Amino acid sequence: MHDLSYFRDHLDVFADMAKKRSMTLDLDGFRDLDKQRRELITTTEQLKAQRNKASDEIARLKKQKQSTDGLIAEMKQVSERIKQLDERITAFDSRQRELLLTIPNVPHSSVPVGSSAADNKEVRCWGAPPKFDFQPKPHWEVGERAAILDLEAAAKITGARFAVYKGWGARLERALANFFLDVHTREHGYTEILPPFVVNSTSLTGAGQLPKFAADLFHLEGTDLWLTPTAEVELHNLYRDQTIPEEKLPVNVTAWTACFRSEAGAAGKDTRGILRQHQFQKVELFKFTHPEKSYQEHEALTRNAEAILQKLGLHHRTMLLSTGDMGFASAKTYDLEVWLPSSNEFREISSCSNCEAFQARRAGIRFKPKGGGKSDFVHTLNGSGLAVGRTWIAIVENYQQADGSILIPEVLRPYMGIDRIPGAK
Repeated sequence: MHDLSYFRDHLDVFADMAKKRSMTLDLDGFRDLDKQRRELITTTEQLKAQRNKASDEIARLKKQKQSTDGLIAEMKQVSERIKQLDERITAFDSRQRELLLTIPNVPHSSVPVGSSAADNKEVRCWGAPPKFDFQPKPHWEVGERAAILDLEAAAKITGARFAVYKGWGARLERALANFFLDVHTREHGYTEILPPFVVNSTSLTGAGQLPKFAADLFHLEGTDLWLTPTAEVELHNLYRDQTIPEEKLPVNVTAWTACFRSEAGAAGKDTRGILRQHQFQKVELFKFTHPEKSYQEHEALTRNAEAILQKLGLHHRTMLLSTGDMGFASAKTYDLEVWLPSSNEFREISSCSNCEAFQARRAGIRFKPKGGGKSDFVHTLNGSGLAVGRTWIAIVENYQQADGSILIPEVLRPYMGIDRIPGAK
């Protein structure tokens, strides 16, 4: 969320932001709303001054044993008017806050201006596509053939866009999550968190998921609870309404969770396989940082996610998202895209974002300067490190063999206990 005073005084900045993000903002409506609110405040202050003056006059008249009935009656009317105006001001404040909650973050100056993913910029690329002496198959065919993926069972149990992993497929999913957490905690300095998989509305609002993305979430009917769409929500809210001592920054945390998304706008997209699911597992990285160091930490977080792909030997590239493709809460985002040979293309496997103070302001997360002085909002950073299911896909496709077996990357062999998942018997 944006600071109201800054927003009011820099409407030109937000007009430019809306243009860069290819969106419409009703800034004239905000001006009218703010003008009405200011007029109400001025009227209320005048009435309160009148009431204070009358109170002094009533005291003077009482000392002189003169009647105050008329003045008291008049002030009762004034007090009632003040009460009504205060209620209207409170309503205007709520409307302004609701408006601010729907306005996305302002892109950093280094973000390329564009209207879509076509305007994203490649920052770096690692590795090369694997070479096959056969036509590589998509992960769902490899998985079904090796009896490690059962989409029919998932459809019977639950419905479309769910998966059942079996045997070595389930072991691979678990091995990946454990490997990710081990690398991030042992090598990258993150503290592991195991949070609830259910969150409340306040947590979702603080992280920027509500109110804008309610249609993409699963709500538990009759409650204020929702299935988590990403552990970013839980990790962000660990410090909600708290002040962190500056000397403890950055705070680096990571968590594995199941994630749940309705995929409301995904009709017809990726209908085969498990690339786009209602339920998937992910390891999340999150940083609370000093504002002056957040972009340095953003680069570090992105490199932490890239390191996993490199250890797994997976060809990937890092893309700087354009203003038209970046997320609602982000000021700058890198997408990591992994190579999938069956479709001969890169697909997103991680988004690493610097949200600056946008989320922290919504959730009241500050830091206290170690030299004293006024507290200020931290900057928050998040990224997938990585999406477990999509990494599963990448390994199955990139390491598939002609006989239907799947080689296990060397770093995963201690977790799997084998060097190859056998093909069909």
